[in-house]
Amino acid sequence: MASNYFSATGAIFLLFIFFLSTSMAALVKEQPLVLKYHRGPLLKGTITVNLIWYGKFTPVQRSIIVDYLQSINSLKAPLPSVSTWWKTTEKYKSGTLGSSKLVVGKQILDENYSLGKSLKNSHIIFLAAKGGHLSGSVNVVLTAKEVSVVGFCMNRCGGHGSTRGPTRFAYAWVGNSETQCPGYCAWPFHQPVYGPQTPPLVAPNGDVGVDGMVINLATVLAGTVTNPFNNGYFQGPPTAPLEAVTACTGVFGSGAYPGYTGNVLTDKTTGASYNAHGVNGRKYLLPAMWDPQTSKCSTLV
Repeated sequence: MASNYFSATGAIFLLFIFFLSTSMAALVKEQPLVLKYHRGPLLKGTITVNLIWYGKFTPVQRSIIVDYLQSINSLKAPLPSVSTWWKTTEKYKSGTLGSSKLVVGKQILDENYSLGKSLKNSHIIFLAAKGGHLSGSVNVVLTAKEVSVVGFCMNRCGGHGSTRGPTRFAYAWVGNSETQCPGYCAWPFHQPVYGPQTPPLVAPNGDVGVDGMVINLATVLAGTVTNPFNNGYFQGPPTAPLEAVTACTGVFGSGAYPGYTGNVLTDKTTGASYNAHGVNGRKYLLPAMWDPQTSKCSTLV
């Protein structure tokens, strides 16, 4: 089963590259950031997100991620909210206008590592297929901290793609980097591998690995909805595109610059950093998303 696959590149690596590029700003005029629409279909309407949990996750860890997904369309959370963040995707338009609503579908547990603890891209597709092949769905593989995936912690923290042929479906993958590379895939909740060694922020749900997964899950889901089949919104080569969130890597609040998240909120009780409220009293730190109406990275705070 052939597929196309796009990686969600680690924030720190891109920040390092951006830091080098900004040092040349006086000599080279930077090109404006514009994600071009390549006239392909986007995901609209009700989108079912099926979760394939590969490896051991505690019930609390699973609830953090499920609560995030259920927060996307909830209007009950205080502002700034996860729902407000997601509404930026509605500004990405194709031939058919309309918003997207995410609902959590199947949850499949594979706690015994049926394919081992070292996975290839073909393994990710095989696992994703367990969620079914229905159009209008996204099958998300979440790998536990003991699992390595080709490219994980080296040049990506997650990714998304689609299969080809009559059973075509969109899928995504995100890994837990707690023990393998928290400074790469769970920044800013851990000191970065590269660049300025600023103190890490306190994770809003008390789990560096899973709170980092939420950032990367937000990244790949936004990319999946706005560029599901490699012909939606992106800038650059289709094999390594800048998408809705990867175009704004490292930005979480206003005033951000390389190595600094920007202005975010702080929980007065726990000291945790966040910029979005979710359901069940949850708080999350979500990355900025490129706004196609303003051609700028949009932040919640």
